[in-house]
Amino acid sequence: MTDHNTLEANSKQQMNSLNLTVRDKIKNKTGVSARYNKFVEYIMPKILFLISTISIFVTLGIVYTLFESTITFFSFVSIKEFLTGTRWTPLFEPQQFGILPLLLGSVLVAVIAIAIAGPIGLGAAVYLSQYAPDRVKKTLKPILEVLAGVPTIVYGFFALNFITPVLQSLMPGLGLFNALSAGIAVGIMIIPMIASLSEDAMAAVPKHIREGAYALGSTRFEAAYKVIIPGALSGIIASFVLAISRAIGETMIVTIAAGAMPNFTFNPLEPVQTMTAYIVQVSLGDTPYRSIAYYTIYAVGMTLFIITFVMNIFANWLTKKFREEY
Repeated sequence: MTDHNTLEANSKQQMNSLNLTVRDKIKNKTGVSARYNKFVEYIMPKILFLISTISIFVTLGIVYTLFESTITFFSFVSIKEFLTGTRWTPLFEPQQFGILPLLLGSVLVAVIAIAIAGPIGLGAAVYLSQYAPDRVKKTLKPILEVLAGVPTIVYGFFALNFITPVLQSLMPGLGLFNALSAGIAVGIMIIPMIASLSEDAMAAVPKHIREGAYALGSTRFEAAYKVIIPGALSGIIASFVLAISRAIGETMIVTIAAGAMPNFTFNPLEPVQTMTAYIVQVSLGDTPYRSIAYYTIYAVGMTLFIITFVMNIFANWLTKKFREEY
């Protein structure tokens, strides 16, 4: 017992001596004094705290600006007319302020986009996760991530000059501006987001779970849809919700390809106008400052903010609900 205590004491003494030696070497190499280190340790948390709180104050400032101007808008227009009206003509006489056409246009484009991007993005993620050799994966994934960085205005002209003519050859009589070509272009734009985030979620599934599925006789496809996808479901759902939020908030593609007609329609072959496209239209400078039409962009912006905020909360809830703990 005495020998054991002696050995433990000697071991602690050696560790302390080693720590002191390492600390002295670092101090001699960097040339910094203990006083300077104390000052850095004292000041750095405060600087980092200040940096982290800047984003909060910026967000609060944005919300305050939106809220203040939105209140001014609703001093002229009733909330009932804004939420239930089916005509949106604030720039023309007679002025009508029903946001449903803009809301329906945004939802229509987002639904078409996710219908295109969901299966393709998830399929690409499964391929990269389960089937692609390392060399192919290292080539394809960066290409997908580069596609996500293409300016959206390029997708807008791609929709106008390529997708729409192709659709017109299949559907004679289709107008130049329509929700379908805009939705397809937005879907192509968000494919990399779904594929990359879903593949990251699948790659996070522990390797022993995959090998366990193979050991039980599962094929790669069976392992993918019975084990990997359920295991990564929280990340996959989060990628889909983020992609939908991105589609609803997309601006340039819908401004170019969808037209500027706030139609209350479910027909994807007709021109529509989304909330973001309307904000761009009013922000061009032709609208008188502090007029009712001017304040509409804040009311529409507040609506867009609330929708994306609720979707982010919903995504966080889904992520926690379906998260698998390993």
